[in-house]
Order: sequence, then C-alpha cells, then structure tokens
Amino acid sequence: MRRRLIGQRIAASCLAGIVLFFPYLSESLAELDPLQPPPAEGVLLVAHPSMDDPNFRRTVVLLVEHGPQGTVGFILNRPSDIPLSQALPDLPAIKETGHPLFIGGPVSPNRMTMLVRLTEPLPDMRRIFDGIYVGGSLELLERLVTRPKPMEAFRVFAGMAGWAPGQLAFELRQGAWATLSPDVTAIFDHDPDTLWLESLRRLQTPRTISR
Repeated sequence: MRRRLIGQRIAASCLAGIVLFFPYLSESLAELDPLQPPPAEGVLLVAHPSMDDPNFRRTVVLLVEHGPQGTVGFILNRPSDIPLSQALPDLPAIKETGHPLFIGGPVSPNRMTMLVRLTEPLPDMRRIFDGIYVGGSLELLERLVTRPKPMEAFRVFAGMAGWAPGQLAFELRQGAWATLSPDVTAIFDHDPDTLWLESLRRLQTPRTISR
C-alpha cells in the first residue's frame, strides 16, 4: 500500500487555533521596505535577529501555502541529527545515504513532508514556484536517492510552521520577519548553517532589518 508523505492541501482544520507566540521584539520594525514581496507561495521569511523564540530563532522559512485559511511553511535551515534512514526504516534505498531529516517547524512534528526540485512535473506533486514542488510518495523518494546522477534535489521535513488567518500579517507589521523573493538556491544549494546570515545580506537596506 502506497504511503504518502503529504496531502496536496492543508485542511483548514489543521490551521484552526494554531497560535505560535512571538515575544515582542526589542527593536520592532515599524515599516517594511516597500521592495519586499508580500507573503505568497515561494516567498522566504527571514527571522529578525532579536527574535528569541527557540522555534524560529535565526531561521529562514519557505512559504508553501498562503491564503484566507492561513499560512504554512517549512524552516529551511534546521537539519536534525536524525538520518532519513532512521526516520524511514522501511525504505531500504536510503539506508546507505547521508541525508538528514530536517525540522520543518513545531506544528504536526510527526508528519513528514517532501520538498523536491524537479525538471518535469509529476501528478502527485504541487508546484510552489520555478520547479519546486511539495508532496510525493515513498516511491518518488526511493527513485530520487537511487539515481546514479540525480538531476533532482529533495529534502524531507518533520513538522511545519503554521500561522492562523491574519497572524503572519500581524507579525510582519511587528517586525518579526522580513521577506525575500523566491530563490531556488536558498532551498537546496546554500549551507543551512549560513543561510540565515546570507539571507540578511540579501535584504536591501539597513532599515529593513538590523542586528
């Protein structure tokens, strides 16, 4: 029986009542740079340096869903110490690989989701932007890790970040986050340990976000 890593849509009930508390920042940002993109699928959230919530301190979050029902994203720079071979012991193909399981966020921590860069779309994947898809199955994961010269890249996340309707807009007004345009390289090609600092450098002016 086929085991899915993720459904195609996050049901509204999964978001209802989600409240991720952020302490007030010591240096709130009254206004966002007008050149920063609004929240949307593919946009990156960059945590303000003074954010001390341990769930999101120094994180970069990829938004994969944003609308009237709320917002869902995955933290890109939190690899865990758990190898995929331990998280998915029933998948023999990954036993000899060194891929880690990433911590996607504090919501639904036992739910695993795959983010993939594909050269061609697949029917069980939902496009986020520019060849980046979310979804998939164990069969797809096995194919990705066993290709001799894979053209695709992937990450598997445990959990996700979630915002109730209007919550992310409030946090943006409070200066908890800055936003960056979609960037494929930020997802798969940057070192997770340096992604947050590199994202700060991409922000255009000192008034957008300050250390």
